[in-house]
Amino acid sequence: MARNEQLIRQHKLLQALERTRFGSTLAELRDSLVEDLGLTSLHTRTLRRDIEALQSAGIDIVNEELQRGKVWKLGPNAKHAYTITATATELVALSLGRELLAPLSGTFIGQGINSFWKRVQEEVPESVWKHYQRCRQTLFITGTPSKTYENHQGFLKTLERCVLQHRWCHIEYSSLQHATSTRRIAPRAIVFYNSSLYIIAHEDKCDAAPRHWKLDRISVAEALDEYFSPSDEDFHDYLDSGIGIFAS
Repeated sequence: MARNEQLIRQHKLLQALERTRFGSTLAELRDSLVEDLGLTSLHTRTLRRDIEALQSAGIDIVNEELQRGKVWKLGPNAKHAYTITATATELVALSLGRELLAPLSGTFIGQGINSFWKRVQEEVPESVWKHYQRCRQTLFITGTPSKTYENHQGFLKTLERCVLQHRWCHIEYSSLQHATSTRRIAPRAIVFYNSSLYIIAHEDKCDAAPRHWKLDRISVAEALDEYFSPSDEDFHDYLDSGIGIFAS
């Protein structure tokens, strides 16, 4: 578990460094990770060791002294380690996929999609971009639900954390047949199906197979300081065994 937590923490640290342009102090990075990971505390010495581990892995992380103290940020080699190239056809395919995933707007997934799209816009040649725009004048996406998960991003972050860290989670869940009730679940995977997000999870003290819980029907999600031992279930098989995500 400790090794898994370290990798997750370092991944979140790298994401925090990617988001800052002018750098962040260790205290600011600590506060960001405490919020993202739902921790009660995190020592700056731990963050310093994580930064050293990322640097040892070849990631260019630099620091400089500013009036507000020493700040850490990605160096020029990290920012320009790769360039993005795409043909007009690839841009069309990417933009269509982005529109199909519009319900994820406001979530960490949607934010990643939009961030990547902006970088693509900045780096492709102008001639390719103009050709892409001409193609999109005759190709449209319609019929997708107008809903968005922006108001559920807090729940989604909590459930993602529980999936990655194998933590039990308390949720308040309402279904079409029953009123809102409190459940204790072990989240295992997140599925995007038919423009809706579902959590695949086992329910505590229930011997049945894992079931899906629609994110729209979750009104509270709280990560517990209790951990479960995940089984070796292949959720590709679980999803392939039914119709969509519903058991056959």
